[in-house]
Amino acid sequence: MDRKLSAILAADVVGYSSLMERDEAGTFERLRAGRKELFEPEIARHHGHIFKLMGDGMLAEFGSVVDAVECAVSLQRGLSERNASLPESEQILVRMVSTSAR
Repeated sequence: MDRKLSAILAADVVGYSSLMERDEAGTFERLRAGRKELFEPEIARHHGHIFKLMGDGMLAEFGSVVDAVECAVSLQRGLSERNASLPESEQILVRMVSTSAR
């Protein structure tokens, strides 16, 4: 059996249900735009790929723990920049954890 080391980055939106209750269409659009404009390019830039999308989260695989952690840092910086111009009630906050598996 062939084995490979993978690093998994898990991300989920903080307070997703509350955001959707307040503004379903706006929240959905901000999440979609964030995935297309920030998450997908950053994950690709760090040699990863998204392998599962959920309503408020995603899982991405990387060949290196370093790539996964550097990607998470870049994503958090990008989210902070995107949130700076939004009222607190519209900001998207994301929890991220990374783990490695064989």
